[in-house]
Amino acid sequence: MAIIVVVLSGCSTQKNTAKTRWWRAFNARYNTYYNGKLAYIDACLEKEKGNKDNFTEMLPLYTVGNKGSRELGKGNYDRAIEKSKKAIARNSIKRKPEWNKSRRKTEKDIEWLSRKEYNPFLWKAWMLMGRSQFHKGSFDEAAATFAYMSRIYKTQPAIYGKARAWLAKCYIEQDWLYDAEDVIRNMQRDSIDWRAAKEWDYTFADYYIHTGELEKAVPYLRKVIKHEMRKKQKAREWYLMGQIQAALGHHTEAYKAFRKVVAQNPPYELEFNARIAMTEVMAKGKAKQMIGKLRRMAASDKNKEYLDQVYYAMGNIYLAQQDTMKAIDAYEKGNTKATRSGVEKGVLLLHLGDLYWEMQKYSDARRCYGEAIGLLDKDRKDYEALSERSKVLDKLVPYTDAIHLQDSLQYLAQCPEAERNAAIDRVIDALKKKEKEERDRLAEQEAAQRQGEGQNMETNRGRMPNPAQDNNRDAVWYFYNVQAVSQGKSQFERLWGKRENADDWQRNNKTVVGSIGSGIDEEELTDEQRDSIEAAELAQDSLQQVADSAQNDPHKREYYLAQIPFTPEQLAASNLLLEDGLHHAGVIFKDELDNLPLAEKHLRRLTDHYRDYEHIDETYYHLFLLYSRLKQPATAESYVDSLKARFPDSQWTTLLTDPYFVENAKFGKHIEDSLYAATYEAFKKDRFDEVAANASVSETRFPLGANRDKFLFISGLSRLNDGDAEGCVSNMKQVVEKYPRSRISEMAGMIVNGVNQGRQLHGGKFDLGDIWTRRAIVLNDSDSIKQVKFTPDRDIDFVFMLVYSPDSLNENKLLFEMARFNFTNFLVRNFEIQIEEVGGMRQMRLTGFLNFEEAYEYARQLFANQAVVRQTNGKAVPIIISTKNEELIGKPFSYKDYEDFYAQNFNKVELPKRNTLFEPADLNEPREPEKVQPIGIPEVDNQSVTSEAGENEETLEVEDDTQFIPIEEPSQVVTDTTATEPAKEDEPQADAPQKEPEAKDAPTEPQPETAPQGGNEGGSTNEGEPKEPAKEMPQEDAKDINVPEGKPTEQPKEPAKEPAKDQPSAASKDQPKEPQQEDNEGTTIAVDPTGDQPAETDNQGDLIEIDPEDEPAKPATQQPEEGTIVIPDEPETPPAPAVQPPSSSTPKTEKPQQDRPATQPQKPVQDQPQGKEDDEDEPEFFFEGDTPSSPTNSEDKETLDDGLDDEYYELDGF
Repeated sequence: MAIIVVVLSGCSTQKNTAKTRWWRAFNARYNTYYNGKLAYIDACLEKEKGNKDNFTEMLPLYTVGNKGSRELGKGNYDRAIEKSKKAIARNSIKRKPEWNKSRRKTEKDIEWLSRKEYNPFLWKAWMLMGRSQFHKGSFDEAAATFAYMSRIYKTQPAIYGKARAWLAKCYIEQDWLYDAEDVIRNMQRDSIDWRAAKEWDYTFADYYIHTGELEKAVPYLRKVIKHEMRKKQKAREWYLMGQIQAALGHHTEAYKAFRKVVAQNPPYELEFNARIAMTEVMAKGKAKQMIGKLRRMAASDKNKEYLDQVYYAMGNIYLAQQDTMKAIDAYEKGNTKATRSGVEKGVLLLHLGDLYWEMQKYSDARRCYGEAIGLLDKDRKDYEALSERSKVLDKLVPYTDAIHLQDSLQYLAQCPEAERNAAIDRVIDALKKKEKEERDRLAEQEAAQRQGEGQNMETNRGRMPNPAQDNNRDAVWYFYNVQAVSQGKSQFERLWGKRENADDWQRNNKTVVGSIGSGIDEEELTDEQRDSIEAAELAQDSLQQVADSAQNDPHKREYYLAQIPFTPEQLAASNLLLEDGLHHAGVIFKDELDNLPLAEKHLRRLTDHYRDYEHIDETYYHLFLLYSRLKQPATAESYVDSLKARFPDSQWTTLLTDPYFVENAKFGKHIEDSLYAATYEAFKKDRFDEVAANASVSETRFPLGANRDKFLFISGLSRLNDGDAEGCVSNMKQVVEKYPRSRISEMAGMIVNGVNQGRQLHGGKFDLGDIWTRRAIVLNDSDSIKQVKFTPDRDIDFVFMLVYSPDSLNENKLLFEMARFNFTNFLVRNFEIQIEEVGGMRQMRLTGFLNFEEAYEYARQLFANQAVVRQTNGKAVPIIISTKNEELIGKPFSYKDYEDFYAQNFNKVELPKRNTLFEPADLNEPREPEKVQPIGIPEVDNQSVTSEAGENEETLEVEDDTQFIPIEEPSQVVTDTTATEPAKEDEPQADAPQKEPEAKDAPTEPQPETAPQGGNEGGSTNEGEPKEPAKEMPQEDAKDINVPEGKPTEQPKEPAKEPAKDQPSAASKDQPKEPQQEDNEGTTIAVDPTGDQPAETDNQGDLIEIDPEDEPAKPATQQPEEGTIVIPDEPETPPAPAVQPPSSSTPKTEKPQQDRPATQPQKPVQDQPQGKEDDEDEPEFFFEGDTPSSPTNSEDKETLDDGLDDEYYELDGF
């Protein structure tokens, strides 16, 4: 066991040897990374199985592009991310390898030494983490991961290229196309490594699809299809290829691509949509063949759920042949026979509505748009236009329907009776047929549902529901499901129409001012009022009694005959409906639809046939505007003349004869906005004369302006300054009556209601002094009030408050300074800060003071802080008050009352000498939380083993619940704090030429990362390498497992002592690494890292002979370099350097070896070749192809440097 502990202690991440790299790569791969890989595969399988594509639009290359599928697999992706972070945190090797300064550095050497991560496998953990974040939909996190990864592996082109490719994908999926283009352009300039070409094929295909450059996307998409390993994903990519080819007009290529989809044997939904798409891209001469094929598909029981798509495809074919009526018929069949309410049906209704819109059948278009808007995704490019069109139709259709109905009824009134009855019978027959079809359809649905429930009852028993089914809607709460909410809104609007989201939405008149007599008790009514109410109730009852009569049955002729205007009175009522419909429809056509011909048709019909219309003057005004837009000034002026002749006092006549009319028409909106802004500014600064003058200008020049209600409101408030309360109320009533839907109408109504209830109006602005003396309860002489008093108790809970008027200071900055003051000064106390608004004042309250003395001391220290004082700026009043007294502020007492009470009772209080602010509020010591042992077998963490082996050795320990955040640290030399500091200062300088630096580790070069156990390339044991245990390890394995010779198993932690002149220091024996010596050029001279020998032995290890000329003035005390704590994966690197066995050893110095306990019997060193003293024979670095001819053993190469193999294989192609 001791051997295992000692062996693993040499595998610390603080060491960079072939052994540590091999072990850390092995541990990362088969421990945490393996579990993360399994979680990632499970998540991808779940997403692949539950993904629902929208085949009416171009498919995204990655399923994460479907927003409805992003939540799938989230739990497993999170687990994969967590495991990746653990693998990175536990196995990252940042320490730079040790280098022989006498060896000239090649380009490969420079690349090796400039790396920021030396664990050859860890790049895969980075890649797994980034890919998991990407497929989870956390594109920002994934982009941060890949950007950081590209900085770590900047020197390794293959890994760098993969990371940059995924970074570009993250930008593309967020539609940050400029950033993606920048990454792509830079990579193309720097060239792309061939081992990263696969990732860049995916990236280029995705980029060109998102930018709409479909021609450029085709060749890359073909490469992607060749790379793809997942069968279902390959079928999706072939379908995407077909969509792109169809969009480019290459119907033959599109047809071939869709056939490839069917050949992949994909899920039925994908296969069905591919077959539908094949019919749409077939040659134009094969229309009948395509229609026949689609009809056979509609007759198949397998396609009952997809009938909307089948008939949609039929309609598209008819539309391509310019047969609009058959296309509409096909679309209508698809709408009525659809069994699901999905995006496919929404697209069908959208196209059907567009056809009705072009045919000016606005009622049918409104029906289609209203239903489609609840089925389509809000992210569609045309959704905003569709929504606006639907809103306009909601305004227009009631008027056009009224026009059509009244025209039909008046026509029937003039028809012969036989023709009239025949027309009515046709309507009744159509109604009965429609009702029968609806009953049959519902019966079929119920039968199919019962049959399906009977078949699935047994199979579904005990089975848990799959949240990924039903288009992923059951997995989301109703109010978070956008489509479900939209459908609910659409159904509500069909029943109730357009209503604002407000209380009492059922009421038509929601003004604050109630009608006369509302809310009056029935006992207070007069006899006449009671009689009128009873008469109204009787009339209502009489209407209800006719509910079953023939006149209310739409299946009887009497129902329709009752609506036909036969009498002059009925004809006059019908004409009123016609007049109103023609006027409003014409205005909507002109202003909102910009359909000037239809607007002219409706408005001219009104002026020609209904000259006595109530608002005919307004109609003339709109005709003037209409013909002005049609560039017919003579006709437009004729309507001005008509207004002058017939309606000289009309507001429209005044408007058109205004000399500023043309200027107002061009710039009136901006002029009125500027005028109102100036008026509001004058009102705030009490320039009431200016307010009155501007209000007069608004009344004369902009009587119909958009800000007219605001002018009335401000003008009314300004009149209070002169005591004109009646004028204020008059203005408020005008606002309520003329602008009931205005936002300001509610405030005006509240003022009117308050006056009606007897309240008095008074002017004035916000006054801090007024609020400071305000109280809700007026004190009187009653006994109950006299008993309520402030309490002078000081040993109860107190509150410190800053009271200030709203907007008088920067509240956020003050809050920040207060929080910073608390955090930096009171670490053991938790003062909670709350901001409230009480009685028109803002209060910043701090609670947690146990008595008055603590609150007072806090306030004293607070106002000694200049940052807080600058923020208050004298505009905040500090108050120290007990919680009991605080309850009385604003009720029986005011702030001013408490200020007087405080001055009388607290101002002369003697403060105790002991300051308890810096003591915990709870004097009992808090219990330390118990450490709960995790249930189950934890993953192997060899860092703990390392820490047991040597207590003085620094290790990187990460708890299981540690969250790892990749932050790149500067790659500067970090000195080892465990080195012998005293020895650095006092070691004699004269002995330096005669002896070598004290060493514990032989210079260790980076080893090849592919050998099973590791070892030297030559297959022989190098001089100075750590010797293997005599019994516990086979001979060939001992070449790479460095066991410190004679290293104690347990060393007490004591401060390093100054060593004697001719004796090795005790501290040097205890440290895992000795300092390295650095010459003036910055070349680091490594010392023995394994600790085999004491510093001054007979050169049993690889000690370095230093030329006296190159030796610095002082002994080596520079600490070994340490890299930044970063976490990479197995990089694509040049072959790792190998250790060349030295040709001769360094000379031995005759010094006795110091006695020390040994953990293992050491194998004697013998047959070591001796070299000359002037040769600095150290272990040297050689790369593959650069090594001298020496016998090599294939099994000596490390197996974990598996190069840059495609990670897709071990991730099952995901």
